[in-house]
Amino acid sequence: MKRTTLSLFAGATALAAVTGFAAVSAPGDSGAATTEPAATLPVERTGLLCPAPSNSDLAETSYTSFTPVTKGADEKGTAALEAATAESEGEKDDKDGKGEEKDDKGEKSGDKAGEPVVQPKEPGTPATGKTSGGDAPALIGTAAGSHAPGWTVQQTTEVAAGTGRGLLGLNCTAPDTEFWFPGASTATGRTDYVHLTNPDDSAAVVDIELYGKDGALKSTVGEGITVPPNSSESLLLSTLSDVEETDVTVHVGVRSGRLGAAVQALDDKTGGDWLTAAADPASDLVLPGIPEDATSVRLVLFTPGGSDADLKVRLASPSGLITPAGHETVHVKAGMTTGVDLGEITRGEAGSLVLTPTSGAVPVVAAVRVVRGKGGEQESAFIPASDPVAARATSADNRAKSTMLSVAAPDRTAKVKVTASAGTEGGTTATKTFTIKGGTTQNVEAPVPAGLEGTYALTVETVSGGPVYASRTLTGEDDDVASFTVQTLPDDRGMVSVPKAEEDLSVLQK
Repeated sequence: MKRTTLSLFAGATALAAVTGFAAVSAPGDSGAATTEPAATLPVERTGLLCPAPSNSDLAETSYTSFTPVTKGADEKGTAALEAATAESEGEKDDKDGKGEEKDDKGEKSGDKAGEPVVQPKEPGTPATGKTSGGDAPALIGTAAGSHAPGWTVQQTTEVAAGTGRGLLGLNCTAPDTEFWFPGASTATGRTDYVHLTNPDDSAAVVDIELYGKDGALKSTVGEGITVPPNSSESLLLSTLSDVEETDVTVHVGVRSGRLGAAVQALDDKTGGDWLTAAADPASDLVLPGIPEDATSVRLVLFTPGGSDADLKVRLASPSGLITPAGHETVHVKAGMTTGVDLGEITRGEAGSLVLTPTSGAVPVVAAVRVVRGKGGEQESAFIPASDPVAARATSADNRAKSTMLSVAAPDRTAKVKVTASAGTEGGTTATKTFTIKGGTTQNVEAPVPAGLEGTYALTVETVSGGPVYASRTLTGEDDDVASFTVQTLPDDRGMVSVPKAEEDLSVLQK
């Protein structure tokens, strides 16, 4: 998962095809191949996919695009987001002979006569755009040159009422071939959709498998689903299986092609949010940044292999690693989804879940469903197990007084640098450096651009020490409602290691 296609690497492969092979030769080596450290270079092309934001007429959606300034990147570049072209049979019937949608006056409808919903600005400055209603399409994005390294697009939707009301957000994702979503549900009161977006000019074929507490849920509908080229499809999970399950793990496996996938989880009582793919199956997992005022935390786990997993459960708090009473360990049966209610585990402090094997290492995927508020003012969000920040991570949509940055160093003490970009409408950059003690999670006071107007982006860079995990919590503007959304901040894939090589034409003489 999380693979990046690199034109630099493709160029090296093409060179090898022409000359026989690529080799690195030291002076006096007589052409003998040797190895040198790989060069770390900015990526030259990035693709992102944003699912259709909502089917509610009350939805208000904003898109924020940002590319951090990257040393060594091309001086010129472009970035664009275009609507996916998926259409139902009914939509096809509403089109005229030329294939364009018409309103009653015969004019094009939808995205304001084809104008992009957001027009990315130069690196270092975020750009934002808005759309409303329940017919906003999925978006397919491509960035090249200076806009490619670390390009991030945040999709944030506010729904005032109805099933799934609240704040829904996600970072638009890169296309891939396999996704795991622990934390979905087919229970009464939940309406969960899996969204699939195909960015390519050929159809993608995908299988969707659902796993409950007793194993795989019987379904033939999820096999061999075709997603047309440059299009997006959404599938209601309850139509894939008629079995009601509180905790479901969704596995999306692509037979041919590639696509983006995300689960939109909507609840009648506790609002909704996007459940993004968990980090690849692993024996050690970190779920960073559980809000300090969480009133309910439910951990959902699944092991895709043939062996059971036994995990130690710890909370990385501001003071160190804590073992929650009554939840010291969790047993996950092979091929079955396990749900554990951890209650108010954070108890008013920042926290991240750290899962480690008690004995043998067995790969696991995991996510938590977090609820804030009480009674009729509850809202929910999801935090999947995350990859570390590594070199740099980026959060595109941040707002003064509504953003909380949580950073965890589950192993060794680490130092991180956090940079706030200029605002979309004005402001100057600001930077702070933080030291996170090993075994702790800190809600840091992230910098805010001086003279901020609009929204801004945050980049988190690992300066030294052990691995760092981070998430950003964005809260709604209404103080009377506990609306919020959480996005984890894995590495933004802006840099890649490229082998050093030089052509050796002597092979053509042998």
